[in-house]
Amino acid sequence: MRRALPPLRALLGAARPPRLPAPRGMCGPLAERSGHSALSVLPSFGFLFDIDGVLVRGKTPIPAARRAFQKLVNAQGQFLVPVVFVTNAGNCLRQSKADQLSHLLGVPISQDQVMMSHSPLRMFKRYHEKCVLVSGQGPLLDIAQDLGFCQPITIDTLREKRPLLDAVDHDRRPNVLSPSAVELPKIEAVVLFGEPVRWETSLQLIIDVLLTSGYPGNPYEQNYPHIPVLACNMDLMWVAEAQSPRFGHGTFMVCLENIYKKITGKDLKYEALMGKPSRLTYQYAEHLIRAQALQRSWEQPIHTLYAVGDNLMTDVYGANLYNRYLQESCRAGSTPCLQAQVSAGRGSATLSQEHEMCLRWEKELAGAAAARCSSVLVCTGVYSPHTRAAPQPGGCVTHTVFHGHRDFSFDPALVEPDHIVPDVDAAVDLVFQLENFAPH
Repeated sequence: MRRALPPLRALLGAARPPRLPAPRGMCGPLAERSGHSALSVLPSFGFLFDIDGVLVRGKTPIPAARRAFQKLVNAQGQFLVPVVFVTNAGNCLRQSKADQLSHLLGVPISQDQVMMSHSPLRMFKRYHEKCVLVSGQGPLLDIAQDLGFCQPITIDTLREKRPLLDAVDHDRRPNVLSPSAVELPKIEAVVLFGEPVRWETSLQLIIDVLLTSGYPGNPYEQNYPHIPVLACNMDLMWVAEAQSPRFGHGTFMVCLENIYKKITGKDLKYEALMGKPSRLTYQYAEHLIRAQALQRSWEQPIHTLYAVGDNLMTDVYGANLYNRYLQESCRAGSTPCLQAQVSAGRGSATLSQEHEMCLRWEKELAGAAAARCSSVLVCTGVYSPHTRAAPQPGGCVTHTVFHGHRDFSFDPALVEPDHIVPDVDAAVDLVFQLENFAPH
């Protein structure tokens, strides 16, 4: 997962105290599912596991993770319930992440069980034939092409073709100060996969692309709205081996947004925001859960999704937001139009564009089928029950520093987990008890 914030008690004030875990993680309102009298051997639920802070810290596996996953597979290594790993990371291919998880957890994991923050970009086919600038790190061209983009161009390639644009680092400035004669196609969109390595270079070149309508090197025009920007992973911070959280892609996005506004006086607009806590991410994850159940011929419908994470404002917020969406869908009797972002009216797409995108997504994913998405918070990552932050005098939850993205509104109810457990092993035990699940 990825992002730091105050402890739950400080965040929620006197609202509702956290439900501290009982032994073996059996915490929370067990009565919710206690109506199941008979033990079940076929799953009617699925797991959505965060990775950073839940299964690993950096490259170091959390000890409880291996214990948990030994309970989730049979003697042949087959999963006993549908499982999807939902990470906001975006610096590698799904297969690479699956191989890494297989090694760390000691169970075979396929790429079809892995959802990166950029996975929903497969559905943005209207951009796949266009020249797009991609920002991030790792095998960017491989990632972009795997998602369907035919003409991606990286920040490094753009810098090579337009060497005069990157001028912050004096040691990297070109010796010959002459404009490049290399022709480049018009850049028609910007895709932000994750935090880059050289922020000053990426920030400068992305601003150049936006302010020249896709012709970096030309004089600034400040046409508005600018060309589309699609962003993956809004995490302000994330947890690795260090004792304190580290900057995430959300921090880079804050820099980009503020630079753009300082120069133009206008807000940077996003065509879509992907990764947790966006609703689209959970809809796509549910699609993968249903695909697994179908592949294993599990005929029992998947009614409940259990989202296990370590970050209140990403994992818990996103799961609760999706649960609210599912509840509204049930009350309405139909699936409302899905949007890539939950915003406060700042989305860049026009109503017709949003409607068009909704139709494409719903056609590809089909409607949500689960009845409920339950949030399970673990204490091995960003959130720690031992941290105590003194509230400000007269402060209340409405004045809490919000670490979510600019286009997401803060709702105290969305950052209260359904359950709090010590670790992922306790989370699995808890869910098995809630579901009266006895696979062996």
